[in-house]
Amino acid sequence: AYSLPTVADMKRNKPLPEKDGNATVKIYGRTRRVAGTDYPTFEVCDYSTGRRVLRSHATESEARKEAKRIAKALAAGNVRSAQMLSRDVASYGRAIELAKPTGVPLEIVAAHYAEAFKILGSDRIIEAAKFFVAQNPDSLTHRTVAEAVAELLAAKESRGASVRYIQDLRARLNRFAEAFAVDISSVTTADVQRWFDGLKLSAQSVRNFRTVLGTLFNFAEARGYILKGSNTIEATEKVSAKNSDAVEIFTPSEITKLLAASAPEFRACLALGAFAGLRSAEIERMEWTDIDLKSGHITIAADKAKTASRRLVPILPNLKQWLVPLAKKSGTVWAGDHESFYHAMQDSARAAGVTWKSNGLRHSFISYRLAVVQNAAQVALEAGNSAQVVFAHYRELVKPKAAKNWFAVKPTTPAKVVSITEAA
Repeated sequence: AYSLPTVADMKRNKPLPEKDGNATVKIYGRTRRVAGTDYPTFEVCDYSTGRRVLRSHATESEARKEAKRIAKALAAGNVRSAQMLSRDVASYGRAIELAKPTGVPLEIVAAHYAEAFKILGSDRIIEAAKFFVAQNPDSLTHRTVAEAVAELLAAKESRGASVRYIQDLRARLNRFAEAFAVDISSVTTADVQRWFDGLKLSAQSVRNFRTVLGTLFNFAEARGYILKGSNTIEATEKVSAKNSDAVEIFTPSEITKLLAASAPEFRACLALGAFAGLRSAEIERMEWTDIDLKSGHITIAADKAKTASRRLVPILPNLKQWLVPLAKKSGTVWAGDHESFYHAMQDSARAAGVTWKSNGLRHSFISYRLAVVQNAAQVALEAGNSAQVVFAHYRELVKPKAAKNWFAVKPTTPAKVVSITEAA
C-alpha cells in the first residue's frame, strides 16, 4: 500500500527530474507502510525497455544516481546499458577489470565461459583448467629414458642403497633404456607390455623387471618427467605371484645347451653355478686363486659370501673338467661388471633357446646334489644355506637318475659338451 510522501522536502505528486541532454528520467517520492510504519521510498521511472518500470531506492541520492546513469545512457543511445540495474552495472564494471589482463574482449570471455559450462555440464571451469595444466605434456620436463635411469641410480647411490641393489637396478634399467631410446613421457603401457611379453624369462624374473620399472616411473612422475597419475607400469599385466617362491631348476638337457651356447669367458661362471651352487654375486667376486683344482676345493671367503661366513665347496669331477681348460693363474673369474654378467646370462639363454630361470643354476645344484648324497646338512654346508632350508625347499624335487645325469654333463672340447639324455 502506498500513500503520499511525508518527507518535508518532497513535493506532493510532483516528480523529481534528472536530465542528460534530451533524455529525462523522473523520480517519484512515495511512502511505504510496513507493519503500521511509513517509510519513504524513491522510485526511478525507467522507460528504456519500452515500458514503464519503477525501480525503488531507499534514499533520494541513490535514486538520483540511478536516474543520472539511465539518462546518460539514453542520451548516448546506449539503450542496453540504460536497461541494466545498478548492481548489474557494478558487476559489468568489475567484469571488465577482471578480463582486462587477458586482452580478450568481455563478450568473448563470456562466450568461452558459456561454451565451457555447456561442455562440463556445470561451473567446473577452474577445476578443468587445473586438470589441463597438470595433464598438459607441454608442462613436462623432458628426459630420455636413459637420462631418467642415470638420475635414479645417482639418487639411490647418494641415499646409501646397497651395492647389490644398485647393480640389479643398473642391469635391468639399462637393458630397458637400450630398448627405449626415447623421451620417457612417450613410453606407453602397450609399449612396455609388448617388451615384457618378448622377454624370454621366468615369471619371477618378469615380475622383478616390472617392480624395478615401477620404481623408475614413480621417480619420473615425482620429478615431472611424466604426467601425474600416468605411471605407465601400473596398467601392465601383473605377473601372478602364486609360485614366486617356487624353486625352478634346469634339466640336464638345458644345462648342456647353455654351456654349449655360452661364450668362453662366461662358461666357467655357468659351470660354477650349476655344479658348485655358487651364487651369482659370489662368482662375480671370485678370483682364480680361490679355486684350488689340485686339492679339489673352492674357498668362499667371508667377504665374498652372502652369509659373511667362510665355506669350502668341493670341486666335483665334471666341474673340474669344465674349469681346467679355462683356469688362469690369477685375476677374477669374471672380468666384467654385474651388468655385463647379467647380459651374458641372457645371451647364453637366447643362444641356447632356453628360458632363463631366476637362481636356476644354484637351485639346480642344491636339488641334484641332495638327490645324490641324501644329506641335507652336507648340502647346506656346501651351498651356504641352513639344513632346514635345504630340506624344506629342495627335498625330492628330482629323481636320482636325473641327478646322476646332471653331474655327468662334461665337455669333450672347450667349446662342446657331451649330449645327455634327460631322465624322465
